[in-house]
Amino acid sequence: MDQRMKGSSWLKQFGRAAGRAKIYTLDRVNNDLSQEGLVRRLGVFDLILLGIGASVGAGIFVITGTVAKEAGPGVTVSFILAGAACVLNALCYAELSSRFPAVVGGAYLYSYAAFNELTAFLVFVQLMLDYHIGAASIARSLASYLATVLQLIPSLREHLPEWLGPGGMELFGGYLSINLLAPLLLVLLTFILCQGVRESSTVNAVMTILKVMIVLLVIFSGAFEIDVSNWTPFAPNGFKAVVTGATVVFFAYVGFDAVANSAEECRKPKRDLPIGILVSLIACAALYIGVCLVLTGMLPYEYLGGDAPLAEAFSAKGLKFVVVLISVGAVAGLTTTLLVGLYVQSRLYLGLGRDGLLPSFFGEIHPKYRTPINSQIWVGCVAGILATFFNISSLSHILSVGTLSGYSVVSACVIMLRIKVDAQIQSEFPAKGYTKWHEAVVCILGVACCGFASGLCYRFDSYFIYPVILIILAVFFAATLQYKQEYTEPPGFSCPAAPLLPASSIFFNIFLFAQLHWEAWVRFAVLSIGAVIIYALYGQYHADPDRYTLRDSSLYQRASTMDDDELHGSNP
Repeated sequence: MDQRMKGSSWLKQFGRAAGRAKIYTLDRVNNDLSQEGLVRRLGVFDLILLGIGASVGAGIFVITGTVAKEAGPGVTVSFILAGAACVLNALCYAELSSRFPAVVGGAYLYSYAAFNELTAFLVFVQLMLDYHIGAASIARSLASYLATVLQLIPSLREHLPEWLGPGGMELFGGYLSINLLAPLLLVLLTFILCQGVRESSTVNAVMTILKVMIVLLVIFSGAFEIDVSNWTPFAPNGFKAVVTGATVVFFAYVGFDAVANSAEECRKPKRDLPIGILVSLIACAALYIGVCLVLTGMLPYEYLGGDAPLAEAFSAKGLKFVVVLISVGAVAGLTTTLLVGLYVQSRLYLGLGRDGLLPSFFGEIHPKYRTPINSQIWVGCVAGILATFFNISSLSHILSVGTLSGYSVVSACVIMLRIKVDAQIQSEFPAKGYTKWHEAVVCILGVACCGFASGLCYRFDSYFIYPVILIILAVFFAATLQYKQEYTEPPGFSCPAAPLLPASSIFFNIFLFAQLHWEAWVRFAVLSIGAVIIYALYGQYHADPDRYTLRDSSLYQRASTMDDDELHGSNP
């Protein structure tokens, strides 16, 4: 009997902890961060370059050819579809970034406020694995490019060790692949990031401007070599290959998440963050589409798919000088993508270290450099270990699972944070018992389930009537959200057509999620279970949801049926 009571008591404690939400207040946040926060040095131009720097890298120099091999010239549509889905997500990010106090956290921060502690931790874990694998993979690619350049030196051509060369030194039948140049590059970039945001943003700005100029030159020069007959057939393997390609290239648009995570280092976050998110996304989409049209117009799609498709296309046309520029642009592109990726990871760890969901070691700011050095070094070490011993490109097909699921939660946050909350349940949120808040959660889950089921129907060629029924059901859930809930307009940037646009974003994200390889679903399930176990053993006991909050003060981001004066009057 005692054991049962203890088990029941533990489950109740776990449920209470997992259901805690974080309510942010602007004054308290500014007060706390004035002593221990990061330095606000980023302007709107820095944020735009940060978003472009995070996105334009492997996606434009490598993935375009890989997807074109299967989707044909339809790879352009793949990038358009992925870009359209990301525009919906970016609008949601833009609203939340201008609505919250300017602290680090991004998707994790929004989930903590809109839903609960456990959901926020799950979002962090799924996104973080994407970032860790992505950073290691990019480091290996960058090392291969630099090794190729070193081999141009006659004295090194025949003497470059295998563990420094492209691909690395394979051991145990390829299960391990040793490369020591990749971790050296990670050490260098980690050192730059530890010095401060001014230094790292300067490096990012110079290299991003360089690679954008090279990409524009590639598009301009390649436009004169296009043979329109290469665009026929436009989708040689059918439209399904184009949609599958959209799931692969989706990860190439993740730059706006980096912008959202720079909130605490932005000079004017309410104004500049939405601008940085949207402008960087539109600029990246334009560059991707231009490169895809040029690439598939210069060569038949059957000849694409190598490690350097752009270089191959221009080599085939005899434009050797452009090939050299492409190599320089690839190095610059991969460097900035890696730099920003490491930057974002350290800021996410900083947020969880502050909140107690991870050891406080991660939440410390260096008193001189005002950077999260502990988190930055940890991130560099994890990526360095992965890049040293593994050829991470074999895991690239499971990268987008964390991004798609995380973005879906962010879109749901826009809906949940706009819902008016009754005064009697405002002090204890989420409310006990079934409320309008819970009804909205059910509708959001309904939209997500319809998106996943529709994606499966499309993937496995079911009768057309099934996806039609599912779409109608999703519209019903979205209409319920629209007409059975009361919403308030947020301060700052407002996502248009809410809650319908965020609901559409959730549907399309999960539709794309259903197109991923089954290994991605396994990864999602296993990682989620592991995250719950870690939270149960550590997070629930050490988390401090009152960090940067003041529950008896005016609520900053959650909609209320009362205005601020009434709240102050009832809670002096």
